[in-house]
Amino acid sequence: MATKTKPTRLNDEQLLAVMELAKDSDSVELKLTLPEEAHRSVITALGLDPLEAEIRQVFFFDTSDLALNEGGLVVRARRAQRKGDDTVVKLRPVVPGDLPDPIRASAAFSVEVDAMPGGFVCSGSMKGVPRKASVRDVVAGGGQLRKLFSKEQRAFYDEHAPDGIALDDLTMLGPIFVLKLRFFPKEFARKMVAEMWLYPDGSRVLELSTKCVPSEAFQVAAEARAFLASRGVSSEGEQETKTRKALEFYSAAIRAADGPPPRAVVDGRTVA
Repeated sequence: MATKTKPTRLNDEQLLAVMELAKDSDSVELKLTLPEEAHRSVITALGLDPLEAEIRQVFFFDTSDLALNEGGLVVRARRAQRKGDDTVVKLRPVVPGDLPDPIRASAAFSVEVDAMPGGFVCSGSMKGVPRKASVRDVVAGGGQLRKLFSKEQRAFYDEHAPDGIALDDLTMLGPIFVLKLRFFPKEFARKMVAEMWLYPDGSRVLELSTKCVPSEAFQVAAEARAFLASRGVSSEGEQETKTRKALEFYSAAIRAADGPPPRAVVDGRTVA
C-alpha cells in the first residue's frame, strides 16, 4: 500500500467487496487523515484539547528492507500512558472466511475492515499484553523481542513470516510519539478518536476515526462525513497511512546510517 492515496469514491465493485469483507468481520473502522496545513484549523473546529490526550510510544519491528511489510505482516509494540504495554501481530489483507477456525475462535484475535476515502483493507490482528518483559526494557536492549509476545502471537508470526526471519532477528523501527484523544461530539452521537503521530523529521499525521459494527458501516460513514462537513472539515484531501510512513522513515534512516558497501583501492584504482 502506498504511503499516500488520492481519495476517490469507491466504485460498485469495490463497495461490494467491502460489504463482503465486512459481513464476516468483527468491526469496521472509518478513518480520515488531514493535510498538515489543516491540522490547526481542524483541531480548533472540533474543539480538541491536546492536554486531554493520552501519550503513547509506538515501535514497529521489521527488517531494514521491510520484508515483513511487503508480505503483509506488521509487528508492533506500544507503550501507553496510564495503561501499560500491548503488542500485536497483524496480517493484511485477509479474507475472513479463509481464516482457520481455531484462529477465528481465539479471544486474542480480531478481524477489522479499515476504510478511508479511496481505499480499504481487511486485517487480522493477534493481540497481546507482555507478561515476561516490558517494552521499555526490550527496546533498550534488555531482553529478547519474542518475550513481548504470547505463544499465540509467536505461532501466528511463524505461520505468516517469510522463511528464515525469526522474531528476534527483527530490527526496531521507532519510536513514534503519538497523542491520542477520544471525544464525543454532540452532533454525531458516538465516539471519535483523533491521533496525532509525530515523526522525528518534524512531519505529522493527524487521523480522525470512529468504529462501528459491520452492519452500521455505511450509515455511520455518511453521518461522520456530514458531521465533519458541518464543522468545515473536508474529507477530500490526500490520504496517508500512519504505519507505512513510520516504516519507510526508519527503514530509510537505517539504510542511510549503514552507508554504501566498503570499497578498496588497488593499484590506484577503486574496486568494490
